[in-house]
Amino acid sequence: MKKISLLLVLILAFSCKEKPKVESTEEQETPEVSTEKESEWTILFDGTSWDGWHVYSGREIEKAWSLQDGAMLLNKISEARKDGERFNMITDKEYTNFVLSIEWMVNSGANSGIMWGVVEDEKYNEPYLTGPEIQVLDNVSHPDAKNGTSHQAGALYDMVSPAQDVVKPVGEWNHYLITINHDTNEGNVVLNGTKITEFPVNGEAWDAMVAESKFADWEAFGKYKTGKIVLQDHGEPIVIGYRNIKIKEL
Repeated sequence: MKKISLLLVLILAFSCKEKPKVESTEEQETPEVSTEKESEWTILFDGTSWDGWHVYSGREIEKAWSLQDGAMLLNKISEARKDGERFNMITDKEYTNFVLSIEWMVNSGANSGIMWGVVEDEKYNEPYLTGPEIQVLDNVSHPDAKNGTSHQAGALYDMVSPAQDVVKPVGEWNHYLITINHDTNEGNVVLNGTKITEFPVNGEAWDAMVAESKFADWEAFGKYKTGKIVLQDHGEPIVIGYRNIKIKEL
């Protein structure tokens, strides 16, 4: 009888122990952002509306972009491509010095980019004529990845290569922290928690980089310290996603 009672006590004690916690499979916010005071950040895209955004040169958002599961998805539609239109998404506001926190995802063969210092003017029919770009790319399947590391994800496009490749596979969400600070002449990219790219953003060092790039003869490229932020439509029929976009002005 004593043995049976002891056995029951042991069973009850074991059953009352705290069950192991199952880790969430949801994407967790990176430490670089979560350790900052939330009040310092402004939400640029909350996943529920297009507030604060429009398509460059006034084209209709819904022709190419959709809202799904808290993300903005660039879904190419054949009717929107008949006249060669591109639907580059651009902020309503302008920014000078900032840290941009943004998640991005590409499908196989996708090409996009995040630009800053973009001036929206009739004389510039594309945002890349004024705005430098941090590359967003499928490094495995897109042909541009074969044109050198300065064309791969995380690069300051055609100017500065990422120090290492820490991109997640296609279909998975990546996280960028992009810093642009004209006062300290510093720019950098942190990808998935690793700083991979550093560069100047103005002055002689900047001019020297541009002079060695494909943008050397572009009159307005990188000339504006203050401008809008753009999510690029590269004109290819591949799904691209952006979500959890916030900015901290410096």
